Amino acid sequence: MRAVIFANGVLNNFQDVHDIILPDDLIIAADGGMTHCRALGIKPSIVIGDLDSLDPDYLKSFQTSGTEIISYPINKDQTDLELALRKALDLGSDEILVLGALGARWDMTIANLLLSASPEFSKVTIRLIDGHQEIILLRGKGELTFKGKKGDILSIVPLGQDAYGVTLRGLEYPLKDDVLKFGATRGISNVLIDDTATVYLKKGLLFCIHISKN
Repeated sequence: MRAVIFANGVLNNFQDVHDIILPDDLIIAADGGMTHCRALGIKPSIVIGDLDSLDPDYLKSFQTSGTEIISYPINKDQTDLELALRKALDLGSDEILVLGALGARWDMTIANLLLSASPEFSKVTIRLIDGHQEIILLRGKGELTFKGKKGDILSIVPLGQDAYGVTLRGLEYPLKDDVLKFGATRGISNVLIDDTATVYLKKGLLFCIHISKN
């Protein structure tokens, strides 16, 4: 099952969101992410969080229409997005798209990015989408294939440690069983030479950022 979570950050390219969502997707709003749903005319199945960003009357209207409201105290140890991710995982999601998780506040942006590295979410694919940019964490041993267009940018950034056994195919600057050093910028701004590119990783963690031309 695939889940789509609306977070409370910046949501770019509103017009493209309806093209992303599929009829069978589970829609979850993480607290203020529900304002994005409202602007897009999308009814979430679940709203979760401390609900401090929402108008009570507006929240009640969603509850009346069948949306499940899951409320937490304001003084809690998790962000609303972490709670939403856990809920999606508990309900059986094996792929989660997160919209509105980037921008607005750097502390929240960094925390949202690092959530995908938690061992708790190691069995689920988390895709953070921001307009024409997509971020996915690749765990070794594993591989990811990106579908796009010739000229798209694909950057890879090691997380927490060096990345070992990195092989890149379908890109202007290929690698074969190479090492990318943590804190270095060697993997930035590679370019697709065809409509697909594949990243292979033997050990470590890699943020893979696909930036579409349009």
